[in-house]
Amino acid sequence: MYTPDDLHGLNAMMPAFAKEGAESLTATDTVDVDKLTTAVDRMIKDGANAISTTGSFGEVSNLLWEETQTLFEATRDVVAKRVPLMFGITSWNGREVVRKARFVRDIGGEGIFVGVPFYYTPTVDNAIAFYKELSELFPDLAIQIYHNPTLHRIRIPVEAFEELSKIRNIVSMKDSHRTPLEFMVLQRLVRGKISIFTFQLQYYPYQQWGARGFWSTDAWMGPWPLLYLRDVTDAGDYETAQQVVMDISGGRIGGGEDVAGPQDNARKLGYTHAGYCDLGPNRSPYRVVKPESLQRQIARAERWKKLCEKYRPLVEARAAAPVAAR
Repeated sequence: MYTPDDLHGLNAMMPAFAKEGAESLTATDTVDVDKLTTAVDRMIKDGANAISTTGSFGEVSNLLWEETQTLFEATRDVVAKRVPLMFGITSWNGREVVRKARFVRDIGGEGIFVGVPFYYTPTVDNAIAFYKELSELFPDLAIQIYHNPTLHRIRIPVEAFEELSKIRNIVSMKDSHRTPLEFMVLQRLVRGKISIFTFQLQYYPYQQWGARGFWSTDAWMGPWPLLYLRDVTDAGDYETAQQVVMDISGGRIGGGEDVAGPQDNARKLGYTHAGYCDLGPNRSPYRVVKPESLQRQIARAERWKKLCEKYRPLVEARAAAPVAAR
């Protein structure tokens, strides 16, 4: 089972690579194992510190159970214990979460990535109880909390971590919804117990307050700007980190995402345009793509490719330099 110290750096939030024909409403076998294997192997070799499957970007809500099993087994095989692997098992009901967790355990997985069941708005007390019961059922699986208030209809307050931090196998959390003051208070409760992954554009300055890493979907357009951000921030070169954040954001206060939401229909297609990996087509019902949305995503991918050209040599130079010279 992973410990908090195992969870740090770049946590690449994996897409659910799709085959041609996945657009069909009647498709039943849409996970492209070859695309998945090629991309995940490359991501690990290029320096990602952890892989998390089937979040919102990873289409946890849009895969059949049989497809989820295919994706989990293929990801297990290619990761091959080289980095921590958190299997995303968020579901509409808790019993489905348990079924998925059993499967993860049975195939030799060590970690699960799970949000609170969310069709009806959950209360904070029920969220705490859910994680406690899940941890007791699977004491040998590390749990990464998936905190996404927009999609999961619950904002887990800092105060809840007085209880959640006592659960031994909750070891990390994907988060992006804390003000600086909230985050500093949160760290008083979880430091050394739960490693917090912030959004990529929060790693500087949140790393100074205790963030252990950051999550990213943009990594699948090429991880090098993010790897450089990780390296210079961890080295305490905060002036350079600030400049990298500005480059990644494009100077936009909103972070440069320029998407309509987590299921923006052109986002996945734009990522493929960047050329790092092939995510495949959109699955139903996200087939209709507005031309202007696609053009925005293509433009963003082109900008990201330039960032990769800028930062890849810097990442590789740091990796090749003696430790004392970094």
